[in-house]
Amino acid sequence: MKKRCQWAEGTFDEYIKYHDEEWGVPVYNDKVLFEFLTLEGAQAGLSWSTILKKRDGYCEAFSNWEVEKIAGYGEEKIQQLMLNPGIIRNQLKIRSTVTNAQNFIQVQNQYQSFDNYLWAFVAGKPIVNHYANLLDMPTKTEQSDIISKDLKKRGFKFVGSTIIYAYMQAVGLVNDHTTDCFRYRELGH
Repeated sequence: MKKRCQWAEGTFDEYIKYHDEEWGVPVYNDKVLFEFLTLEGAQAGLSWSTILKKRDGYCEAFSNWEVEKIAGYGEEKIQQLMLNPGIIRNQLKIRSTVTNAQNFIQVQNQYQSFDNYLWAFVAGKPIVNHYANLLDMPTKTEQSDIISKDLKKRGFKFVGSTIIYAYMQAVGLVNDHTTDCFRYRELGH
């Protein structure tokens, strides 16, 4: 029996699979980085399990995360998305995805990739934390404050420091698996 982070114990299969295979794994693919930026923003005020259950719906609704297509969504497409039960039908969150896609492309153009931009904040190497339990883990850090502030300056929406810290955890900028979790050692310490 594998010991997991407390938040993944006794949950549904997709949640456990997400913990075991994705959470905290360094991501360098721009499409996946945009997907998680969108999903973490969509989670604001909701549970991650709610978003995870709608992940396929998001992929389908947002052109398989083709950022160039999303950046070109007009009002008609936004109104269609507002009727889509496969995603969170929050107009501000939907509009922010389009705005963020446009800004994401600007960052790609400036840095050759979003990956180059994002990983520069941690000198290209994941921050490995050593938390014994979930209660020790912060909801934001000085690093997430810096990234959040920079993204906001660039016009991104739904990128507050708490959202960005969750994003950093999801895409592996930080390894926040608890020290007793089997993934902690697998991802390096």
